[in-house]
Amino acid sequence: MPEWLRRGLLRFGESVLSLVIGLLVGAIVVYVSGYDPVEAYRSLFEMSFLDIYGLSTSLSAAAPIMLTGITFAVGVRAGLFNIGAEGQLYIGALGAVLVAWIARNWVPALDSPLGTVAAYALGVILAVGLALIAALLKVKRGVHEVVSTIMLNWIAFWVVEYFRVYIVYNPEDPSKTVSVPEQARLPLLMAHSELSLAIIVSIAFTLLTYFLLWHTVEGYELRAAGLNPLAARYAGIKPEKAVILSFLIGGIAAGLAGAGEVLGKPPNYSITTGLSNLYGLGFDGITVALIGANHPIGIIFAAFFVGGLKAGARYMQIFAGIPLEMVRIVEGVIIIALAIPGVFHMLSEYLRRRKELRELQARGE
Repeated sequence: MPEWLRRGLLRFGESVLSLVIGLLVGAIVVYVSGYDPVEAYRSLFEMSFLDIYGLSTSLSAAAPIMLTGITFAVGVRAGLFNIGAEGQLYIGALGAVLVAWIARNWVPALDSPLGTVAAYALGVILAVGLALIAALLKVKRGVHEVVSTIMLNWIAFWVVEYFRVYIVYNPEDPSKTVSVPEQARLPLLMAHSELSLAIIVSIAFTLLTYFLLWHTVEGYELRAAGLNPLAARYAGIKPEKAVILSFLIGGIAAGLAGAGEVLGKPPNYSITTGLSNLYGLGFDGITVALIGANHPIGIIFAAFFVGGLKAGARYMQIFAGIPLEMVRIVEGVIIIALAIPGVFHMLSEYLRRRKELRELQARGE
């Protein structure tokens, strides 16, 4: 059996076992709380994955976290712990809203597909700009990416909130920004649903990332630098280039996610108070990446599953009568169980790289 197939089957088996454990623990929590776990899971999975409307909601929820999962996963492949997707997503959404604001006040021609392209472009440019700040701090000053991205996430939050309150607010409804003009919105793939062309954008970029990482020289160098930066440098590969490239790809992904949430998520097509319609999507991407083994193909399926869990929460409330707090606990238990193997493998890889680096340093190489 080929090594890649053996490892793939092993990771798949780990995921299945983790899912079973998560479901069992969640069922125990539901039962102890006085509710029917069978009815709870039936409403969750049947309505999220077997009902056509519920399926569309699951796919809609998967679109942004698929892209923020790519942001984290590409960082891991480069040997980084990039948790900046949250802030970059905020800034990407702001870029789309700024185009909507310009269309409303000065350039009506942007109320068209041209406005859609402009919104995506500005969102990506702003998100990449934020990502490259962390990249340059890492390359030029040695600032750890966890420290820089956490700080930049909060800076992004308050910058976007300032714009929402004082500049791009909706005069008719101050609780949100101006909405994207109707002709600039992403087309819905199913009438009366939340599913828009954003899911196609997410899948397309994820597949493009897979091609880049596994079928180009730049992708090979990025992964090589992540596995062993010292050995990569001896082989003529610059780890600094891998850092810049990983943040660049991650920034594009997060920018697309943020802009897509504004352009393709009815009924708001805007940013709401406290960034409530965006909050947490960047960190959910970390979970998706861990479940998907930091591989673009795995991330597609992981995002769909996590999106289904999020979409199914409302159905557990409606059909099983379970309070929202209990639904969140069950959802969290399942997600944590699924993410544990990814955390274990990532930690093992980090310890292996550190051991190799110390051995090389001890030999004076």
